[in-house]
Amino acid sequence: MVNDILRKHFGFEALRDGQTQVIDDILKGRSAAAIFPTGSGKSLCYQLPALLLPHLTLVVSPLLALIKDQLEFLHSKGISAASIDSSQDKETLVEIMQQVRNGQIKVLMISVERFKNERFRQFISQVPISMLVVDEAHCISEWGHNFRPDYLKLPYYRELFGIPQVLLLTATATPKVINDMCRKFHIGQDQVTVTGFYRSNLQLQVVSCSQTEKFFNLQQILQSCSKVPVIVYVTLQKTAEILVARLEKVGIAAAAYHAGLSMDQRNSVQRQFMDGSVGCIVATIAFGMGVDKADIRKIIHYDLPKSIENYSQEIGRAGRDGKPAVCITLANTENLHVLENFIYGDTPDRESIEYVVGEIYACQGDWEVLINNLSRSSNIRQLPLRTLLVYLELNEIIESQYSYFGDYRFKLIDSENEIIQRFDGERRRFVETIFQCSTKARTWYSIDFDAIWNTYNGDRRRVIAAVDYFYEKGWLELESKQITEVYKIINRDIPKATLIDRLDQLFVERERSEIGRIKNMLTFFESQQCLSHSLADYFADKNAPKACGHCSVCDDRVIQLQARPQPTIVAAEMKTLITPFIQSSPDSLTAKAVTRFLCGITTPLSSKLKASRMDGFGKYAEYPFAEVHGKVAELMAI
Repeated sequence: MVNDILRKHFGFEALRDGQTQVIDDILKGRSAAAIFPTGSGKSLCYQLPALLLPHLTLVVSPLLALIKDQLEFLHSKGISAASIDSSQDKETLVEIMQQVRNGQIKVLMISVERFKNERFRQFISQVPISMLVVDEAHCISEWGHNFRPDYLKLPYYRELFGIPQVLLLTATATPKVINDMCRKFHIGQDQVTVTGFYRSNLQLQVVSCSQTEKFFNLQQILQSCSKVPVIVYVTLQKTAEILVARLEKVGIAAAAYHAGLSMDQRNSVQRQFMDGSVGCIVATIAFGMGVDKADIRKIIHYDLPKSIENYSQEIGRAGRDGKPAVCITLANTENLHVLENFIYGDTPDRESIEYVVGEIYACQGDWEVLINNLSRSSNIRQLPLRTLLVYLELNEIIESQYSYFGDYRFKLIDSENEIIQRFDGERRRFVETIFQCSTKARTWYSIDFDAIWNTYNGDRRRVIAAVDYFYEKGWLELESKQITEVYKIINRDIPKATLIDRLDQLFVERERSEIGRIKNMLTFFESQQCLSHSLADYFADKNAPKACGHCSVCDDRVIQLQARPQPTIVAAEMKTLITPFIQSSPDSLTAKAVTRFLCGITTPLSSKLKASRMDGFGKYAEYPFAEVHGKVAELMAI
């Protein structure tokens, strides 16, 4: 049966190494984890079983581009698959939901954030699901290179919707991360399949060069391979734009790709790269996850990647056709601060943690959180704020109850009377109450859930189910906004100071871990051992050759990374630069908050104070954060 489907739908005669074990586990009713390198067929591990499982396969993926790529592949194989996302119009959404209910869709793909939508949860709770697939499953681990707090809630959603099986997929997970993510889903070691990370067709080259030499090196490389597909990776959006402009001046055609472009622009660039009309893409890490192009011959890291995991993922996009491909890193430590500043910007001050804990301890009843508002008032970026909330859950201080849209409003297409007349008895009275208790402006009605409850004892879930039904029928337009997350406070017994210290230490340890990840990457690039072997060893692949024979170390080119010394920081100049920022803040500032300002790290507070317009913002962006912080702390202590 498996082989028949493999040939009929996918056109393959045999499964690859590792796929057989994973698919066998799934078809035997067991959960599984597949740890395969980029481009080695992880997706088939759910795509094939989805055709044999009785109900829906629900796939959670971190990127819309990745979802679209997977959907195109499934549709090309004649497999009924769809996604639900915010870009869809009403007609498309209603049609997909109906097809899912009817069992016509075998694979439904969503982002993890979709679970926050109570209308989606209401819908999916009515659908029988055979398997939950978690793509990029390393995102669930705090020790992974791309931790996403919302992923931590996936085990809860699995229980909530009664999903019997889970499949975890990732290409970049160390043994520690594999153990962590499997523990969260109760997947045993015998259900984990890890294939080798070594790819014999990839030539790993590291070139030590100063920042001023980089562009010349890049130009030479691109001129030597002008007719093959190339991706050049950079850290910052502005670097991508600058490089493309410089390349065009020397006669090299290239296109920029980054998150600052519109969706239409990004889609256009990607299409041109896929069809060969653009051969060179200069991109941030926003590019690549949704790209399955087999003939990419060169990956060039113009800037250092964020980690070994990111490096592995990005070079994994080269040579998927099995033919030789070259991966070149133009390396120095001159812009290392850029990578470090991403980390320091996501570590909240102890005072900010204290603010959030104070809000919880002072709250009577359930704690309702608008993330945007709490981010601004606590001066914590949204991603680390969500991490903090997860830490509070793990410490059993709060317990996530549900999230809801604070505002629901509708605009009638059919009249109130026409809608009411379609129901009888108790249902008609309930529908009448919804309209009576909704406040009408010019054309839009705002739903008053409290009034409906007080008037009719109609609970929120039933009201939402009703107006969703009206929306699907085309009787009205429906909008929802202001997502509010509700937590139950389950423990105030821990002294506040003790809890704050504990949470602060967790962030300090995470910061130390992330900085350590950068240092591991530098050690890797300066390694005196075969780069291919060192990379495989990092991911616990013990079967890679000791010497691949086609990396820069095997070619006897061990490097030492170059750094450019910066001028000594002058205390008097620093004091002049920070004074306007400190004076503009209504509250006292920490040394770290001031350091972020000087290093050009945006925070909710700096945005509120319009700090980017001040002379001192980013003035010491090319200095190590720790060095600047030390000087700031000395000045503020005087």
